[in-house]
Amino acid sequence: MALLITERCTNCDMCEPECPNSAIVFAAVIYEIDPARCTECKGHYDEPTCQAVCPISRCIVPDPQHIETDDELLDKFVALQGLI
Repeated sequence: MALLITERCTNCDMCEPECPNSAIVFAAVIYEIDPARCTECKGHYDEPTCQAVCPISRCIVPDPQHIETDDELLDKFVALQGLI
């Protein structure tokens, strides 16, 4: 499933440059993750880098509105990288 940045976000700017898919953008108030581009770093890293660098506990969480399997996330990774 894609990840979601919660209202706990302090706009520290740590997550956006870490996203290998350019899925994180600054929106009206806080950073947001584009679920069409978020692969939870599958295909790039073992763990989501945005969660690893975020200094706020439970700020970046699984998005219940965008549930995807590992296979679906890897398929999205392949499509985003132009490997198909």
